[in-house]
Amino acid sequence: METGAPSKTAFRVALRRAVHQVLDRPPVLDDPIAVPLLGPRFQFDRLREMNPVARAFRAFMAARSRYAEDRLTECVANGIMQYVVLGAGLDTFAYRNPFLQLKVFEVDFPATQEWKRALLHEAAIRLPDGLTFVALDFERQTLAEGLAEAGFNSEKPAFFGWLGVVPYLTREAFRSTLEMIAKLPAGTGVSFDYGVSRETLGPLRRVVFDALAARVAKAGEPFRLFFTPVELDAEFRRAGFQRFEQRGADELNRLYFAGRTDGLKLPSPGLGRMATAWVHSTVTTAQVHNTGMGQ
Repeated sequence: METGAPSKTAFRVALRRAVHQVLDRPPVLDDPIAVPLLGPRFQFDRLREMNPVARAFRAFMAARSRYAEDRLTECVANGIMQYVVLGAGLDTFAYRNPFLQLKVFEVDFPATQEWKRALLHEAAIRLPDGLTFVALDFERQTLAEGLAEAGFNSEKPAFFGWLGVVPYLTREAFRSTLEMIAKLPAGTGVSFDYGVSRETLGPLRRVVFDALAARVAKAGEPFRLFFTPVELDAEFRRAGFQRFEQRGADELNRLYFAGRTDGLKLPSPGLGRMATAWVHSTVTTAQVHNTGMGQ
């Protein structure tokens, strides 16, 4: 990302999420904020958006948000009252948050947050009482320091949503964040998406991968980090997590796209996968699992 400039990929993600509200019925992610947030910037080519590749990316953007928010709902039911959105971009959860007591911390670069707040103001979208913006310059401050200054309580568990971020990180930055989360109290969880290594893809998927990689690199936000499912398992264990799961395209399709009449679904195998890890104080053998292998 360009220094001092908002994220270009964040806008593209927000646009796909907004198009999903208009073209795909019913939406996998019901987001009444998505279109108003973009205002006059919400413009798209309907024919282009019905292209199979465009539909697949749109489906994944919706599914990953739905998956993370479903895991958040489970955590809230277990008493968690802190939600941290890492690399929040134009994420809209805080503005449609159904949990009155849930505190939401949106973490992102200062320029991206200034841009988002301008869009919110322009769209007359009210800032909810439970929202805190955490403008973080990672060259000067750690995530833990930024959250502490914003009022995050590290003595209580929290849930972290980390969408659309991991592929752009260095391995060092990824590990640092994962380790910080793993040190929080039992009950804490984190959900994120990640890209599978190019060498594991078939010829057709590599063409799509290469086109997307070239596009984000041109936007100044190149891909850096990929995993195989086995490699990610090892990263979870290295960070100290003992309970985790992964969901591939087949499982996400069963969860969110079954029974649709419009054919919207994720291609299999997909380019992206979802993962969640939880902090537990005591873990039995039966709790240690990875349900996403081979999907």
